[in-house]
Amino acid sequence: MTNPMPAPTALVLFSGGQDSATSLAWALDRYDRVETVGFDYGQRHAVEMSARQDVRKGMQALPGGDRLGEDFVIDLTGYGAIAESALTAEREIEMQANGLPSTFVPGRNLVFLTVASALAYRRGHGVLVGGMCETDYSGYPDCRRATIDATQQALTLGLDVPMRVETPLMHLDKGQTWALAAELGGADLVELIRVRSHTCYRGERGALHDWGHGCGTCPACELRAAGWQAWQEARTA
Repeated sequence: MTNPMPAPTALVLFSGGQDSATSLAWALDRYDRVETVGFDYGQRHAVEMSARQDVRKGMQALPGGDRLGEDFVIDLTGYGAIAESALTAEREIEMQANGLPSTFVPGRNLVFLTVASALAYRRGHGVLVGGMCETDYSGYPDCRRATIDATQQALTLGLDVPMRVETPLMHLDKGQTWALAAELGGADLVELIRVRSHTCYRGERGALHDWGHGCGTCPACELRAAGWQAWQEARTA
């Protein structure tokens, strides 16, 4: 069986956070048709599942938003239960003896990319886009480009069609990610990501800081806040 994959389309792994929102904007700038997929894996910060719909709605109102197609949500709660971490269970966020933070969900990106590739195959996409980054991140081994390259090869072999995995943020720090958002969509996109996206591991949406909503103390908030500050300083330098 053959499954032609038209080049000008892409499926974006979209959580509703800063990185995936910027990656979605990047894809909308490059592909004629873009669809999104999200994963419910029992994450404690499940507020991101509603935030992602809010971000999508905002993206549709921006230039290029007419290229945004359907959204899909995949139930992976069974996987989240066996890959227990501080993101899926009531555990402290701390560094572990193996050198990885307790927020590491084993194999998460491998699972996400595999499931997304099956959807992409059926929807006619030859490109997956993800917000993985190995520059300014929590040390997760499945965020590294070497892991993504190996997964891309396995998906291409397993599906018997080319399946490319694009990671536009792979070598950017969080300050550069904010700068990319500004380059792609100006102040409107930056404000959309700042106010509507969700990154906080604790799922807090109360206070609105300069850099967005969040507890301000979890690793995700700290990276996002530091990136915002670095971008502000670079703009005024």
